[in-house]
Amino acid sequence: MTVASDRPFAAEITDILVTHCGLDAEDAARAPAASLEELGMDSLALLELSAVVADRWRVKIPEQAAQLSIAGVADLVARRIDPPGHTENAIDIAAPLPLVWEVTNDVARWPDLFTEYAAVEILDRTGDTVRFRLTMHPDENGMVWSWVSERTADPATRQVHAHRVETGPFDYMHIHWRYDEVPAGTRMTWVQDFAMRPDAPVDNAGMTDRINANSKVQLAVIKERIERRAAASTGEESRDA
Repeated sequence: MTVASDRPFAAEITDILVTHCGLDAEDAARAPAASLEELGMDSLALLELSAVVADRWRVKIPEQAAQLSIAGVADLVARRIDPPGHTENAIDIAAPLPLVWEVTNDVARWPDLFTEYAAVEILDRTGDTVRFRLTMHPDENGMVWSWVSERTADPATRQVHAHRVETGPFDYMHIHWRYDEVPAGTRMTWVQDFAMRPDAPVDNAGMTDRINANSKVQLAVIKERIERRAAASTGEESRDA
């Protein structure tokens, strides 16, 4: 009998426990939330589980695995097979750094700067930290995604650190923006570190590809809009002179 679970690897972990560790499949099916210890898995059984998992997936099972359920072990294996996501994308903008900093950190006006955001609601401001709700335009399936993030800008170092407060399909999402003066004007760099939840519709590698593709699109849009604004400002200064 197979233990029903929507967790990736749950069926494989169950099969290992039944085949190699002496688990009674009927007991596991009756108590899907039970820990391995509660299912009667002793230290020798856990050693065998660790050996098979290490051989099959090159994943190490921690000593405290006895306190995990089958689904918990499956989640652990899934996370360690699929390493956390990391992206880094940058673009050079032909505009002075103070202008780029001002425009890109005006969170309330992000719907005018990004093409993906439909609305921003500022929830709280404390010093250089802002908490806000982002709402996207409907996706190809008509789904509207919305979440709360918190963002702290450091004008002295020209860096911004942010994270999702409402993580949704993410286990976590950390964001770091850097601004550097370059001969062409300003280089803006976006770094994102994240991990998807085991039940998310896409894994870390898939989300990495999505973020890389979308970041390139949004950075190009931001570059065009800020450069147009910088050119208009220069034109106005020339006429005034």
